[in-house]
Amino acid sequence: MIVTEKKVNSSLVYDGHIIKVFKDDVSLEGKPAVREVVRHKGAAAILAIDENQNAYFVEQFRYPMDKALFEASAGKIDEGETPIECAKRELFEECGITAKKWTELGPMYSSPGFCDEVIYLFMAEELSFSNPNPDEDEYLDIIKMPLPEALSLLRKGKIPDAKTQVLILRCADILEHR
Repeated sequence: MIVTEKKVNSSLVYDGHIIKVFKDDVSLEGKPAVREVVRHKGAAAILAIDENQNAYFVEQFRYPMDKALFEASAGKIDEGETPIECAKRELFEECGITAKKWTELGPMYSSPGFCDEVIYLFMAEELSFSNPNPDEDEYLDIIKMPLPEALSLLRKGKIPDAKTQVLILRCADILEHR
């Protein structure tokens, strides 16, 4: 049986640049409960695939994990921006790639137990390349890898980033069934 929760009260605990954190009092079948919720503006993530089925990734240091991670290009949606506009901007900024063909792969929830972040997933094809233009606080390496090799790394547990895992699986499935 699915039980819905009704918000009774909400208090802003933290108001940051990327996230806001709330402490919500909720009613659960008439019983009080507390939910800590991270609110996020949303993001887009992209896996660019060339005509030879090479995929383009980035590797960058992620402070919360205290290590560099191998990831699909991604970034937060700016005010007034649509998910596809964000995806196009991020792919160009991080990798210097533009694409003629875009496939929307749907949304994913990064961690719905405590966060409302939605990441909109895209596959980019028919690629053109130029110089990347990352944000001034963004230091990353671009990695070109055959998609089957990325799929093999994923199966071996070598790619821990969730959005990247989903993108590799979805893109490989689409390309296999064309």
